[in-house]
Amino acid sequence: MFKLQVQDDENDHRIWHDVKGPEGKVLLFANENEARKKLQELYPVFYGLEKYQAGPKRTRVLRVYGVDEEEEDEDG
Repeated sequence: MFKLQVQDDENDHRIWHDVKGPEGKVLLFANENEARKKLQELYPVFYGLEKYQAGPKRTRVLRVYGVDEEEEDEDG
């Protein structure tokens, strides 16, 4: 599984946020390529700047190995 993260504050590169869908749940993808396509669709400017190394990295795709405790609580 893969999830997307974005760094919203260009002054503090330590703070990353999970990208959530319209329902408020973290977007998860079974395939890394699908995740990268969605990242490009949602953040075309950040994605383009990174592609040409014209600024700091502001988006990323992370591999998820387990289920978060928070997600377990929501599901049941």
